[in-house]
This record gives sequence, C-alpha cells and structure tokens, in this order.
Amino acid sequence: MQHISAREAKNGFGRLIDLARAEPVSIDKFGRPVVVVLSVEEYERLTAIASKRGANS
Repeated sequence: MQHISAREAKNGFGRLIDLARAEPVSIDKFGRPVVVVLSVEEYERLTAIASKRGANS
C-alpha cells in the first residue's frame, strides 16, 4: 500500500486517482494514516465478500 500526505493528495488529486486504481493508497495527516482510497473495483470486491459473510451468519 502506498502512503501519501494529505497535502500531496490535495495538490495531486489526479495522481492520487491513478495510484488508487492500481492499489489502495493511505492518506496520512500529521504523519498518521487517516483514510484509504481504493478503486471502485476493489471496493465492490470487498463489499461482495462482506455480503457473502453476512449471508452465511
């Protein structure tokens, strides 16, 4: 997973999108991770897994 600062994410939003399409990107603020940006395909994959687990409970 790549890590970039909140400032880098703000100033290079297009680059952030490109990075997130390849792998999740952690956005750090004051040196600590605060959010993760990921592609819609990865999000859909993760929510499908979560739904299947919930249906099996």
